[in-house]
Amino acid sequence: MSYCLNPRCPKPENPADVKFCPTCGSKLLLKERYRAIRPIGQGGFGRTFLAIDEDKPSKPRCVIKQFYPQAQGTNTVKKAVELFNQEAVQLDELGKHPQIPELLAYFTQDDRQYLVQEFINGLNLAQELAQHGNFSETQIYQLLNDLLLVLKFCHARQVIHRDIKPENIILRESDHKLVLVDFGAAKSASGAALNQTGTSIGSPEYVAPEQIRGRATFASDIYSLGATCINLLTGRSPFDSYDTNHDTWVWQQYLTTPVSNHLTRILNQMLESIPVRRYQTVDEVLHDLNTQSPVAHKVQIPAKPHVQSSPTLPPTVVSNTPSEIDLELEELKTQFMGGKPQPNQAQPTNPTSQPASNSEIDQELEELRAKYLGNNNSQNP
Repeated sequence: MSYCLNPRCPKPENPADVKFCPTCGSKLLLKERYRAIRPIGQGGFGRTFLAIDEDKPSKPRCVIKQFYPQAQGTNTVKKAVELFNQEAVQLDELGKHPQIPELLAYFTQDDRQYLVQEFINGLNLAQELAQHGNFSETQIYQLLNDLLLVLKFCHARQVIHRDIKPENIILRESDHKLVLVDFGAAKSASGAALNQTGTSIGSPEYVAPEQIRGRATFASDIYSLGATCINLLTGRSPFDSYDTNHDTWVWQQYLTTPVSNHLTRILNQMLESIPVRRYQTVDEVLHDLNTQSPVAHKVQIPAKPHVQSSPTLPPTVVSNTPSEIDLELEELKTQFMGGKPQPNQAQPTNPTSQPASNSEIDQELEELRAKYLGNNNSQNP
């Protein structure tokens, strides 16, 4: 199918092999190569279409964004134009990152502005939540370890995304990496721009308090990512996880499975309403995230078949077995005692059934264990 991009066309659906719309006469190919197939979204500033690039033999899919502001008023339209142009500039720079869509083209046709970007095949996290249910603690650790590095790339280039939410994070089907999309609200944080009051923009449920007042900072993105995490953990709107009467987050009350104090502390600091109490940089979050974390520091997301019932992010198995130190000490004890301990076996109640040196051996092994752990901890302050 070929979809007519004229917003006033009464019959936009057309056969795939025509170049002009039979109903309104509009050209169906943008720049003689990009053909819209169907609409996939509409916002306040424009419409989005799934498309194909007919200039390439494989006819790969892409995304067309058409500037079509719904709001009225000279100032509003002017701001919309500014944001649309800004998105093209941001994507041109940031699209070099493998987890940000690449900008393929930016142009004007028939007095309308368009940008064409890479198509990311996969469900966004709001869709994943709806299909597979609430995220686990392990999945949140994986999400943060993956996405914080993308944010670090953006912030290093002085770009504040300003609209981080589950709908703008796509789990790419090909490699199960998270892709950050929709830079239409992104703002440059360079120079004087950071100190000027700008436009309040973003999705209210996920926006930091200072961003609502038009004073977004890098920490504002960290807040939005924290709000995204509690939405995925609870399945509830962040609005419903905040007690306005006591000015405090109560998201833990709505967990189906409790999470560790470690993750709770990190998320609560990401969600501090006063910016100076919040993490200021992505590196600060990553440092705490990978310090004494109950989940492996280097998170690996294994490949999985595309099965609808599979979990969103394959969980990392967390072992509950004794540490290697304990096992080795237990083996030493076994050698001294001349027998092999049986797991989960009750201890004999008759003191005479144990060798007389049992307590001495236990004491010596405990001293060895304490000495080893003391040396080990001194290397990891």
